[in-house]
Amino acid sequence: MVPVTAEPVSDRGAWFRLETGNTGSGVRRAAERLGDRLGLPAGRIADLAIVAAELTSNLIKHADEGMLLLRPVRRELDAGVELVAIDAGPGMADLTDSARDGHSTTGTLGIGLGAILRQASWFDAYSRPGRGTVIAVRVFAAEDTERPWVGGLTRPLTGESVSGDGQAWRIVDDRRQVLVSDGLGHGPLAAAASDAALAAFRGAPAAGPAEVVRHLHKSLSHTRGAALAVAEPDPAAGVLRYAGLGNIGGNVVSGDGRRRGLVSLPGIAGHQRPAIREYDYPFEPGSLLVMHTDGVVDRWQLTDYPGLAGRSPLVVAATLLRDAGVRRDDAGVLVARSWS
Repeated sequence: MVPVTAEPVSDRGAWFRLETGNTGSGVRRAAERLGDRLGLPAGRIADLAIVAAELTSNLIKHADEGMLLLRPVRRELDAGVELVAIDAGPGMADLTDSARDGHSTTGTLGIGLGAILRQASWFDAYSRPGRGTVIAVRVFAAEDTERPWVGGLTRPLTGESVSGDGQAWRIVDDRRQVLVSDGLGHGPLAAAASDAALAAFRGAPAAGPAEVVRHLHKSLSHTRGAALAVAEPDPAAGVLRYAGLGNIGGNVVSGDGRRRGLVSLPGIAGHQRPAIREYDYPFEPGSLLVMHTDGVVDRWQLTDYPGLAGRSPLVVAATLLRDAGVRRDDAGVLVARSWS
């Protein structure tokens, strides 16, 4: 977690632990500065301030272990601000009911979720009584009508300001590909290794996952190295292509919640001469790809979360990070779904 300061929010984003009203006002100011930097008009920056204020107020008043991720999010022609609020509080049985103006469980005005919905370009959430709540919001200059096919987030080791875990996705020559990277160790040098992997991935040739991993391996020779994996979901063909090195967890979750693990071979990208091989797995409509670093305990089951598989990939990833991420290591989760 990082303190609320006047420092600009990087493309990696910044996590804030919400404990007091002063923290909440600091997050609101950080969101306003980020919106201004990204070129949002004044009216939308004001809307963003309302969203940030309501999210932080809810976390401070009602949540346990409330955290908020603030980061830029980019589309083809513009950029906006994304906020992800995560807590382990009492949760809500009915989010639709809770979003009605006037609904309250604590005697307050009960306009928080309704206000967030009105200002957001895009909104999604998941909550269960006794399990906490995840809320994801995006604020662009205009409405966001795109249904996200992929989403994810990383969180640094407690006490560090940057995470050595990274993730990225791209569409190149009609291929949709995702990357999860875990720089060796933690702190700035681990983050530098993952940043190098992400940059190399974005510029990699339009080829299958194994060829992309070979490209990343060559590109990371000047770093301390990273465990990483590249996946290419192809629901039209009913196939997911996958190549990985090191301890990256990968799973295909079918529509009925069954998990199938994906194979990553031993090795470190950027070091020695690792064996690199591509594997194909069934990837039918309704399937989810879930990838994570070793800072996430691999004992989660989506069947423990009724209805979660139908939420956006970002909300699925945030829920798993909250419940399966460990504090003694960097942690990251990426989720991609089949699309029509």
